[in-house]
Amino acid sequence: MKTYQFVTVDVFTDRRFGGNPLAVFPDAEGLSDTEMQSLAAEFNLSETTFVLPPADPANTARVRIFNRTSEMPFAGHPNVGTGWVLARQGRATSGALRFEEIAGLVEVKVTGDIVTIDAPQALSLGPEMPVDLLAGCVGLATTDVVVATHRPIMASVGNSFVVAEVTGEALTRAMPDLARFRQANEAFTALGPRRLPLYLYARVDAANLRARMFSPLSGTIEDAATGSAATPLAALLLSRTGAGEARYDIMQGVEMGRPSLLRASAHRAADGVRASVGGGCVAVLKGEVSL
Repeated sequence: MKTYQFVTVDVFTDRRFGGNPLAVFPDAEGLSDTEMQSLAAEFNLSETTFVLPPADPANTARVRIFNRTSEMPFAGHPNVGTGWVLARQGRATSGALRFEEIAGLVEVKVTGDIVTIDAPQALSLGPEMPVDLLAGCVGLATTDVVVATHRPIMASVGNSFVVAEVTGEALTRAMPDLARFRQANEAFTALGPRRLPLYLYARVDAANLRARMFSPLSGTIEDAATGSAATPLAALLLSRTGAGEARYDIMQGVEMGRPSLLRASAHRAADGVRASVGGGCVAVLKGEVSL
């Protein structure tokens, strides 16, 4: 029987019991794929991370990210939280870490209590989701969906979401309907079976947004802070303008009682529009698991 240490942190917040909780296993060498998935399901958080030795010694670690039902190629708050934990273990070199992940290399910068990650891929866009299909999933009318800038569309910088703008009032009353999600997933199959994450946002002003993310088919009824959705949103909004860069403060988790602040930015690069997201973390729990 071997013992594995874990810690939990609240991510994208400056206070305990805010933000998005994350479990981190800083030394997961020896755990099997099945054990990692079982531990993620046991913690029952939106994601759990497992830190392994890197394939390339020039990098800090290989990081595997699991939600309740499957492994993920990339995710935002797991990288921010894992970066924060490893930095406090002295594993950051000159305030930087490099994580090997399925979606690519994730660059992590640590400045005091703030951790910022660069998404591993440039913005890519997939098919549009019909407005009526999206609206039905979250209990809204089609008139609640704003299409002036873009229609609901699949967007990714390493992990795909359907991104849609709604009115501020509609964002507050949105409520996921599991049966409608299942029906929609049969009609809109671009993200694969049992996966239809919907990221809704509303504008406060030019630099401030509010957001909510629903993914009940993969076990997350609602997410308190979704960095891997905030990054494609920032990149998508910049791509619709002629500007070279943009910054957005995104509030999420308010309706859940777990307010989160995600500081997202995007810039034009040689290979397309790139995005980053950062925020604070707070330690909550630590313990061990024997398997």
